[in-house]
Amino acid sequence: EVQLQASGGGLVQAGGSLRLSCAASGFTFDDYAIGWFRQAPGKEREGVGCISNYDGSRNYADSVKGRFTISSDIVKNMVYLQMNSLKPEDTAVYYCAAEGGACPILYPRGYGQGTLVTVSS
Repeated sequence: EVQLQASGGGLVQAGGSLRLSCAASGFTFDDYAIGWFRQAPGKEREGVGCISNYDGSRNYADSVKGRFTISSDIVKNMVYLQMNSLKPEDTAVYYCAAEGGACPILYPRGYGQGTLVTVSS
């Protein structure tokens, strides 16, 4: 069973940084793409970015390009989301999910409990 769990959220001031972690289990990590998603209050869930351990592909939403970086540790089965220059509009619950193959992720699986990121102005 594909399982992922995001952690590392918190309260940060605008302009600050935060690193989220995603622990993966239940699947062959090397064959999957891992994506970060977020859902702000009153809004639909949206994709933030993706990294593929399968072919090395990556992509990012336009709203976070140049500020967020996704990395993967295939030894630890962990994926990280480094968030810099945070803005109040980045406030959301962040989730990670997976799909076999390359980015982008079309049918994400394994959403766990998300982690809340709050950016104060």
